[in-house]
Amino acid sequence: MKDKNIHENFGEDYNKIYNAILDDVTEEIESLSDDVVTHNIDKTLLELPSGGDITNHTKSYLKELLKLQIQLVKMQDWVKETGYKLVIIFEGRDAAGKGGVIKRITQKLNPRIYKVVALSAPSEREKTQWYFQRYISHLPAAGEIVMFDRSWYNRAGVEKVMGFCTEEEYQEFLNTVPQFERMICKSGIHLIKYWFSITDQEQEFRFNCRIHDPLKQWKLSPMDLESRIRWENYTKAKEIMLERTNIPEAKWNIVPAIDKKLARLNCIAHLLSQIPYKEIKKKKVILPQRTWNEGYRRNPNPEELIVPQVYT
Repeated sequence: MKDKNIHENFGEDYNKIYNAILDDVTEEIESLSDDVVTHNIDKTLLELPSGGDITNHTKSYLKELLKLQIQLVKMQDWVKETGYKLVIIFEGRDAAGKGGVIKRITQKLNPRIYKVVALSAPSEREKTQWYFQRYISHLPAAGEIVMFDRSWYNRAGVEKVMGFCTEEEYQEFLNTVPQFERMICKSGIHLIKYWFSITDQEQEFRFNCRIHDPLKQWKLSPMDLESRIRWENYTKAKEIMLERTNIPEAKWNIVPAIDKKLARLNCIAHLLSQIPYKEIKKKKVILPQRTWNEGYRRNPNPEELIVPQVYT
């Protein structure tokens, strides 16, 4: 995993980048118990560089995350029971951490209750539709939670900066979106909007991590690279967007996201504070006894159908 070229290119930042990659490794074991995470990892297998510590801050982070996820499950049960309709928008620059917080929110939830919407570029047919049309079909029915990993605000960000829309279309969006969101809220949908905020230096660092992490290189698109060139243009577009679309019915909530773990915890805690949920009492579940038939015999699985036991 170590790379001499990385060390030569980044000098003092080498350990920081290397530790960030290792930090991502710990995320894949978040579902394990605290004891496994904090005591049973063999650091020597990971060849940590000087000063590196894969368990740094992990224990307290996982404890708080688990507490919040327990509350998210309770909130989900309440949404289903009461027929509540919830839409959460996640916006921010590339590599700001939107996907990371969505992953932690949904990690323990029932996928039948929530839906994550991450639309690709519009088709030729969709380009001829009313701009908001392709988003409307994803809005929730009673008892559902919908999370937009980027949303209709693409027009105020990437489309504006990259020239994918005309100035007239851009201005029409800024004028129309407050009305559109008021209609959504008036229909009984609770709309919550988050902007994940990082610095120029932090985005550069995270992009470098993606470049040198084979498990995350797919996340770095040509559009991401172009966004680095146009950082200031994105900043201006963001400032206009927040000013023009921050309405009482659907305010923007800015999440400081330089520290990814703190950003996740703070965002989830804020989200929970915005929903008037209560714990739903459930009937005690009793596992029924299976029936037995003296003549029943389980046939062995055909050998040719069994997956090769590479790991034993």
